[in-house]
Amino acid sequence: MGVLYHERHYGYSLVRVLSESGSISLKEGTIYPILARLDRDGLVRSEWVESDQGPPRKYYALTSSGRQLFDELNQEFDLLVSLVRQKSKVPEQSEQTRKKLVVRKA
Repeated sequence: MGVLYHERHYGYSLVRVLSESGSISLKEGTIYPILARLDRDGLVRSEWVESDQGPPRKYYALTSSGRQLFDELNQEFDLLVSLVRQKSKVPEQSEQTRKKLVVRKA
């Protein structure tokens, strides 16, 4: 959703932008069902645009509801990241202060 926040894209363009960093490998067959669901849920809008390089392309952009949801999810994600970072900075407890969990099978 973040890629569509400021700029509209067609399917292949979206796959290319998301795959550029090399950290994620997507195929068009993966992205189109996601875009269709976001469209059905009113989070993106789509429109057909004539192309100079071939057939028309279906472009996708976030709606105002999509932008609002992205902002909310982004805040929650930032909170989660900060909680994980806090947890990683907590000093190790000694063996004596740790509570042990005992699980017994019935």
